[in-house]
Amino acid sequence: MSLRESLNKFKQQQAKCQSTLTSIANRSSRPTHSQKQASLSTSSAPSRVAAPVKFSNDTARLQHISAIRKSPVGAQIKRVIDLLLETRQAFTPEQINEACYVDIIGNKVVFDSLRNNHKVHYDGRCFSYKSKHDLKGKDQLLSLIRKYPEGLAVVDVKDSYASVMDDLQALKGAGQVWLLANNDSQEDIVYPNDPKMVIKVDDDLKQLFRGIELPRDMVDIEKDLQKNGMKPATNTAERRAAAQVYGIPSKPKPRKKSGISKRTKLTNAHLPELFQNIYVPDS
Repeated sequence: MSLRESLNKFKQQQAKCQSTLTSIANRSSRPTHSQKQASLSTSSAPSRVAAPVKFSNDTARLQHISAIRKSPVGAQIKRVIDLLLETRQAFTPEQINEACYVDIIGNKVVFDSLRNNHKVHYDGRCFSYKSKHDLKGKDQLLSLIRKYPEGLAVVDVKDSYASVMDDLQALKGAGQVWLLANNDSQEDIVYPNDPKMVIKVDDDLKQLFRGIELPRDMVDIEKDLQKNGMKPATNTAERRAAAQVYGIPSKPKPRKKSGISKRTKLTNAHLPELFQNIYVPDS
């Protein structure tokens, strides 16, 4: 077979293949009966606008939860303790997660720190708040205060129960306790007001108290009280000003009688030199 014949045969085969591909393409482009039916039903139905995809509107809350769980361990512990203190209830780890978004189960460091915290009680299942003194009411509070004649810091009992500060003020108003402020530490100290209670005072404190020289003028005393944050019971300056305005005379001081009258019995008459300068008025 010559080269020309081979080339002609190749061209014929190529044309045949091209016609085959064309027929296949024409058949695939023709719609089938089912496609025609679907097209008719689609054209007859009213056009509908696709509803937009709705995304979650809770993005802010999820970001807040993520920020809490990425915060330092100390901040998460404080968040849980504040929850336990405010509610005074026992919470499981799942309930804590729902209430304040702290994942105790998923964070072992937070779980161990919370379990070993001195302000938290863990019974193996639930966490609850643990105060320094387990008190339930005013009577137990008063009994505890009487065990500390030298004073009990209010900060040690202020978290015992919800109304403890109100009960302290009630005990103070009833005269059962003294509630004093410490100017150095800025902490309140409560003392039992029991006359039978023996309070031990250090000798250094006694010497310090006796060594304080008070001003002679009452006005200066009142000024010193005000400088130390105490309210004087009197107002001498105002009283003196009122006396000058309204001309209120000051109380005359009683005159001390000097000398001996003739009625006085002189038991030391045998020592006349003792009575040389004594004036004896006439009766």
